Amino acid sequence: MSSVFTIAGYGFREAVRRKVFAVVVLLTAAFLALFWLANHYVFTRLSTISPPADVHVDTRTFAGAFLLGLAMFATLFLGVVLAVFLTLGVVTGDAERGLLQPLVVRPIGRSTLLLSRFLGAAAVCIVYVLAVYGIALAIIDLTGHWLPPSKVAPGLELAGGVVIVIALSILGSVVLSSTANGIAVFMLFGAGLTAGLLGTIGHALNSHSIEHASKVAAWALPFEALYQDGLRLISSDASGLTGFLLQLGPFGGAYVHGWGIRVWSAGYLCVALALALLAFSRRDL
Repeated sequence: MSSVFTIAGYGFREAVRRKVFAVVVLLTAAFLALFWLANHYVFTRLSTISPPADVHVDTRTFAGAFLLGLAMFATLFLGVVLAVFLTLGVVTGDAERGLLQPLVVRPIGRSTLLLSRFLGAAAVCIVYVLAVYGIALAIIDLTGHWLPPSKVAPGLELAGGVVIVIALSILGSVVLSSTANGIAVFMLFGAGLTAGLLGTIGHALNSHSIEHASKVAAWALPFEALYQDGLRLISSDASGLTGFLLQLGPFGGAYVHGWGIRVWSAGYLCVALALALLAFSRRDL
C-alpha cells in the first residue's frame, strides 16, 4: 500500500510540473476574470430588467442559476482537458519511451502502477475542479448575492464526472496510442455533451424519442449524467415560470438525476478500472 501512495505522490508532482498544467491554470485564470466581469455587469444591471406585468420571473435566481451553470460547464470542460492530458499516455506512451518495463517487473507490478497513476491524476483533477467551482460560487455570491440551494453537491458531482473520464482515458491508454486515445476520449466527452443538449431540445419540442435517446447516452456516459444532476441541484428551488425557463437549458435542465445515477456512476468507474487492469495485465510490453 505504501508503494501505491509513493507512486501516486510522484504522479501528482509530475502532473503539477507539466506545462499542460500551467496552460490550464492560465486558461482558468482568464475564464474566472471574464466570469467575474460578466457577473458584475449582469447583476449591476439586473434592476433595470422589468418583465411584463403578467410574467412572473425571479430575475436574480434565473441569472444566478444560468451563470453558475455556465461556470459548471467551463469547469467540467477544463477539468476534462487536464484529465486527458495527464493520462493519455500513461501506458502506451510510457511503454514506447521504455519507462514502464523496469517498473512493472520489480518491485511494484502492473496493478499497483496503474492504480497509482489513476490516484495521482484523480487527486490533481479533484482539487482543481473543486477549487474552480468554489471560486465561481464565491464570485456569484459577492457580485449577485445569490447562492444555489445545494452548494457542495454540484461541485462533487463535477469532480466525480472528471474522475470517470480519467478512468476511461487510462483504459484507452492500455490499448491505443497516446494521440488516438486523446482523440477518442475527447470525442466521447463531446458525444456526452451533445446528448445532453439533444435532451434539452427534445424536452422543449416534447419529443419523447429524443429525450429517451439522451437518457440512454447519459447512462452510457455517466459523466454527462452527473453534470446534469449538478445542474438540477443548483436550480431545484426555482418554481413557476423561472423553473420552466431554466429547464429549457442549456444550463439548467436535467433529465437523468438522483441516487440511481450516482450509484451507477460509482459502479461504472469500478468496471472501467477493472477492465483497464485486466487489459494491462495481458498487454505485451
